[in-house]
Amino acid sequence: MGSNSTAKNALRGQLTGKGRISARFRNMNIILFALAFCILALVLTVAFNNIIQKISADYAGRYAASSANTLSAHIVNELGLLGTAARSDALIEWLADEGNAEKKARAFGELSSIIGVLYSNNLYVGLEKTRHEYKVENKSAADDIRPFVVLDANEPQDAWYFDCITSESEYTLNVAQDRVIERKRVWLNYKVVQNGVPLGVLCTGLEFSHVAGELFSQFSSHNMRGLIIDKNGVIHIDSALMRNEEFLYNDFEAHIEKEFSDPNALSAIKSHLSNIKGYFDITKEPVAIKLPSGPYSYMTIAPIRHTDWSAVILYDSSSLFNMSLFMPATVTMLILLLVFALAVNTIGHRLIFQPLDKLERSLELLKDNHEECVYGIERDDELGRLANTILDLFTKANYDALTGIHNRRFMETSFQHIMQFLSRSNALLGVLMLDVDYFKKYNDTYGHEQGDFCLKAVAQALDGCLTRKNDFAARYGGEEFVAVLPNTDEAGAQMIAEKLLESVRALNMPHAGSLVAPYVTVSIGVATGKVGYAQSWEDYVKRADEALYASKENGRNRYTHHAV
Repeated sequence: MGSNSTAKNALRGQLTGKGRISARFRNMNIILFALAFCILALVLTVAFNNIIQKISADYAGRYAASSANTLSAHIVNELGLLGTAARSDALIEWLADEGNAEKKARAFGELSSIIGVLYSNNLYVGLEKTRHEYKVENKSAADDIRPFVVLDANEPQDAWYFDCITSESEYTLNVAQDRVIERKRVWLNYKVVQNGVPLGVLCTGLEFSHVAGELFSQFSSHNMRGLIIDKNGVIHIDSALMRNEEFLYNDFEAHIEKEFSDPNALSAIKSHLSNIKGYFDITKEPVAIKLPSGPYSYMTIAPIRHTDWSAVILYDSSSLFNMSLFMPATVTMLILLLVFALAVNTIGHRLIFQPLDKLERSLELLKDNHEECVYGIERDDELGRLANTILDLFTKANYDALTGIHNRRFMETSFQHIMQFLSRSNALLGVLMLDVDYFKKYNDTYGHEQGDFCLKAVAQALDGCLTRKNDFAARYGGEEFVAVLPNTDEAGAQMIAEKLLESVRALNMPHAGSLVAPYVTVSIGVATGKVGYAQSWEDYVKRADEALYASKENGRNRYTHHAV
């Protein structure tokens, strides 16, 4: 390991783990991503929940309105036909004169064109004067039309007639058994009036099982339930009882108070019923209610136009609009967020932290190997400016501005680390200290500019003699230089000293003021020894300085060795 391994380890210790910007960035990225993920998930959950509630309420209203409009459309169509028949002069004349066969025939002619387009293709006629009830079918002949029963106000099955004849409205609705075919029907009863005097009632029926199936065939008893109720809260159609023969074909009556245990639902229905003043018009809108408990999440009450009946639809969330429908969008958004985070992290690593890591490693090499190999100095961006600034600061802090070799500051710092490292194994160390002979006279003779050139040449000669990676030279001060040679014995240090003497002589720089030779020469002091724990770098410099002094005393242009 190199002489600056201790410094290298210390530097690495400072730049690894939690101290690294890249590690902090990665950790902060993870934290911010987790936070953003949680916030987004929460926001999406709240937002989607609100959206789902609004959409569910809208869907609930649409379902109920659709069911109500389906029944309303049948009723309006049938009432329109009944109204046309009720206003027929031929029918009015027959009801006023029941026994007139000619009038009956004309009335049948008028009714036959209407009966063919009625839902049930038949019609019941009740007369006020005689209380006779007639049944008129599409294929009937005029002679076949005879009364088959006398209406009795005390008979429940005849209530349709008496309720309508006494009603202030033109028509009424009820659900009852067809006494002829013994099937349950939704009955439409239309009053026939002449000059304000009721003459009778026309009645036609919608097949109950068909109407119920058409209204609620799409509703499952598990997650949706549809009901048709009248203004008294009587349930006439219930999708949950679609397969119940008793409900479809026989007299079967249920009330909302027996069917609804949820107080919120029951309260909402009762409030709706209490506000019914007559038949609903087209301005009455469905009402959607969120139920806090029970098997259903929503209830919608939709008025059926032209009646005082209402469609009540109950839903659970799965039958409307649930969170699962948002799952693809949610997963896609979260995947995009993850991809974005990974992309930011990758781009940040490649654009910032990877170059920074290379810069860091190059600075470690610069510190350890004294090589100017700083990464990024050729880049034309912030990292390039940073690398050049660091290199400039490093150069100014560690190199002598005049000679280009290391300065005394670098020598002292590095020398101390080398001593600490070598003392662990009691390793050898060699130090050279040299001085340019009669340098003051050289300056006086050739001037300071030439003197600077001389120092540069000597420094380069010294640096050129050091070929090992861990050896280094430094300017100690003025015309004095130091060479530090780790793991070098006396013979090795003396070899470097001899080589240096020859290199300086080979420069052949004239020195008229020298008392040694006509060219520039140097005197060298060599100190070597085994590094001990108690020693310091000053001990070696001092011994090398003493050896240098001896070289000068003995005629200069030579080296002297002292052991430490």
